[in-house]
Amino acid sequence: MSSRQSELETLKADLQARLRRFEAHQRREGGALDKDFEEQATQTQNDEVVDGLESEARAELVQVERALERIRNGQGDECERCGAAIDPRRLQVLPYTTLCVDCAD
Repeated sequence: MSSRQSELETLKADLQARLRRFEAHQRREGGALDKDFEEQATQTQNDEVVDGLESEARAELVQVERALERIRNGQGDECERCGAAIDPRRLQVLPYTTLCVDCAD
């Protein structure tokens, strides 16, 4: 397994764990809303933040899974749009990217 693939697998596991925590928060596994109205308002605002974080984590997980699929298919270092090689420095910074810098712009 390549170091990039290993890094992506680790990132995937981390994102999945985060999503489980976000889902537990939304199901109120820590308890129901507080009876105090002001505290409820704060908890509701927190819910909105968690919703945003969950959306971002889901989008990143899709990118990670796509990159892993391309690595397994032997296309992990090629731009999926133009077919050119993706600069290794770009892959080091964004290991889940599937586009070269030109196509990403």
